[in-house]
Amino acid sequence: MKILSIIISTLFLLTSSAYAQKTKPSEQGVKTSIENGITTATFKVWGNCSMCKKTIEKSLKVEGVTKANWNVDSKMISVSYQAGKITLDQIQKNIAAAGYDNVAYKGNDKAYDKLHECCQYERKK
Repeated sequence: MKILSIIISTLFLLTSSAYAQKTKPSEQGVKTSIENGITTATFKVWGNCSMCKKTIEKSLKVEGVTKANWNVDSKMISVSYQAGKITLDQIQKNIAAAGYDNVAYKGNDKAYDKLHECCQYERKK
């Protein structure tokens, strides 16, 4: 009976782990989901306007990213990507390199200083 209980507990843990890989919130305010081999991550990126939107989305026109959409009002970006070609960490670094703070990285100071005046948002601490 004890062995059966251990087997059932193990199966439950394995099933729970498999589900957690499909949809999970991360410690850094990132929500991810996987569908048909494409990972979609949603997280906050600071910015102000439609020019910011263009720059942020342009920073993700790289191999592995299939779609990027930053919302001016909510400051949330939704990025769909092929995890075998690019990582979420690299996506967040690309955005930061363009001068935009996000939940994982502070934007590059030199790139931020070059942003149009209307794009210079209140910086992340």
